[in-house]
Amino acid sequence: MQAMDKYRSIGLKLTPQRMAIFDYLDGNKDHPSAEEIYKAISKKFPTMSFATVYNTLRALKEKGGVRELTIDPAKKRYDPDTGHHNHLICTACKKVVDVQIDYDLKLPKSVKGDFTVFNNHIEFYGVCPGCKEADEQRMKKEGTNVHRTQDRLYVR
Repeated sequence: MQAMDKYRSIGLKLTPQRMAIFDYLDGNKDHPSAEEIYKAISKKFPTMSFATVYNTLRALKEKGGVRELTIDPAKKRYDPDTGHHNHLICTACKKVVDVQIDYDLKLPKSVKGDFTVFNNHIEFYGVCPGCKEADEQRMKKEGTNVHRTQDRLYVR
C-alpha cells in the first residue's frame, strides 16, 4: 500500500490499470520499456491498451514518479528509482544495472563556463556476465578467438 500512497501523493488517479502498472514498477530493477510493461500487465488486463501504459508512464515522468532512460534510442526505458544513482549498461543485450555510488565530479571552470551544475548521471558501458558467457560458448563452438560487442572487436 505504501507504493500506492506514493503515486496518490503525486496526484495520479488510481484506476485498476494504473494500480497494476504501479505495482509492476514498485521495486522493479529491470528498467523496463513501455512494451515490456504492457506485455506483463495485459495478461491480467487483456482489454487495456498500450496507450494506457504509455500515458501512465508519461504522467509518472512529468510528476517525478519515474525516470525515463534513453539508453537505447529505439526504446525508452523507465526507472522507478528516482533517487540519484548511475547505471551500468551491457552493450550487447542492453541490460541496465543500478550503480548506487555517488561520484563527486567537479567540472573545471574552463569547461562549464557560466553553467550552474546541479546534477550528473554517469553511464558505464560493458558486457554483462550472461553475454560474456554466451560469447565465450559461441567462440568455443566455432573454434575462433574473435568475439564482438556492439562497438568493439576482440581477438584472444
